[in-house]
Amino acid sequence: MSFPDNKTAFMKRIKLGILQTNHDKSVEVGDAFPDDAHRFRDLFDAQNERFQYQIYMTIGGEVPKALEEQDAFMITGSPLSVLDKHIFTDDLFEFIRKCDAAKKPLLGACFGHQAIALALGGKVERSDAGYNVGIEETQFHTHKEWMTPQRDSLPLYVFHEDQVTQLPEGCTLLGSSDKCKNASFSKGDHIFTTQAHPEFSHEFMSCVLKFTESKMPEQDAKSAWDSLTLKQDGQVFGTWSTNFFKKALNEAGNNA
Repeated sequence: MSFPDNKTAFMKRIKLGILQTNHDKSVEVGDAFPDDAHRFRDLFDAQNERFQYQIYMTIGGEVPKALEEQDAFMITGSPLSVLDKHIFTDDLFEFIRKCDAAKKPLLGACFGHQAIALALGGKVERSDAGYNVGIEETQFHTHKEWMTPQRDSLPLYVFHEDQVTQLPEGCTLLGSSDKCKNASFSKGDHIFTTQAHPEFSHEFMSCVLKFTESKMPEQDAKSAWDSLTLKQDGQVFGTWSTNFFKKALNEAGNNA
C-alpha cells in the first residue's frame, strides 16, 4: 500500500494531541533535556509529513474534553507505574475507551502502551525479572499495512518494569522481545502501541541510565550499558506511526 505525501491528500497538517504523563523535575535529567512531548515532536518532525501539535499535561490531570479537538492522539511514557492510582487515571482510561469506541487514531508508548491495554480490559503486571533497560530488539510476527518500510525486527530503547501480560479482547499481537512478550499490539487500524521508547536518543538514555543504575543489580546495569553500543531504529517506528495516523484518517474520511 502506498501512502499519499503531504503534497497530495495531506496538504493540511495532521492535528496530533500528545497526552504527556510525565514531568521530570530533576536537575540531572529534567533540566538537561526536552520533555517527553518534545522528544516525540522531534521524532515526527524529522519526517516529511507535517503535524500541528497540542500538548495535554495529563500528568497534572488534563485530558482532551472532546475527541474532535484533534485528528489523532498519542500517550507518552512515564516513570510512573500504570498499576498505581494517579489523579489522572480514571479520566485517562475513560478517554482511551472513548477513542476505541469512536475508532479515533491512538498511539501509545511505554506507559501509554500499558494504559491502553489496561483501560480496554487487558492485564499489566510487574515483571519478575525486574527492570528491562537498554536497547532491545522487538521481533514483529504480524505486519500491518502502515508498517513500511517493512522490518522483521526493530532494535529500540526500553526502560520499564511493568509489562502487558494479557492483551485486551479484539487486539492483535504485533511484536515481542526477549523480555517482553506483548511488546507491540494493535486494535483494528485505530490503535497502535509499543512498549519501547522510539523517541529516546543515545544521550538521553545514557543520562537516565547514569542516574538510575544504582537502583539496579550490577549485572543488569552492565547489560544495559553494553546494549547502548547497538544501533537503534526509533526513526523507523516514527515513520510507521505517521503511516498509521494517515491510514486511520484516510479510513475515517472514507467512512464519513
